[in-house]
Amino acid sequence: MQNQLDPIDHRILRELTQDARIPFTQLAKKLKVSNTLVHQRVRKLREAGVLKQAVYQLNAWQLGFQTSAFTQIMLKEATHHRAVERELEKIPEIVECVNIAGRYALLVKIYATDNRHLRDVIYEQILSIEGVEGTNTTIAFETAFSRGVPM
Repeated sequence: MQNQLDPIDHRILRELTQDARIPFTQLAKKLKVSNTLVHQRVRKLREAGVLKQAVYQLNAWQLGFQTSAFTQIMLKEATHHRAVERELEKIPEIVECVNIAGRYALLVKIYATDNRHLRDVIYEQILSIEGVEGTNTTIAFETAFSRGVPM
């Protein structure tokens, strides 16, 4: 899809990643193109899977999640990874799960209200999943910045 994006698509994506709520009419004026063109291009980008969804980014700290951590998960056998992923997805405190290379097969990002809550998530929920052999957790002090894919 990258080779199929033209300069207008790139400009639309840059604007939408800054403010997904911008009205298409305002976006069209800003880019000096027609409102119809913006609608067509956004529809095309959605259908191609480039645009997944427009969401608000929540401030975890303001919502009471004062602890965040990255936990590496070691599996007993590689064949367990899909089943473990399905179980991890059921834990609301886990906001992201990625497959990684090395001894640890999965990396999850966890938001917890405090360290005790984090411990409970790891010991009572993650380590109780069939196929999980062990974990290694790093607590994050703060997020310096977070951004999407570069455009």
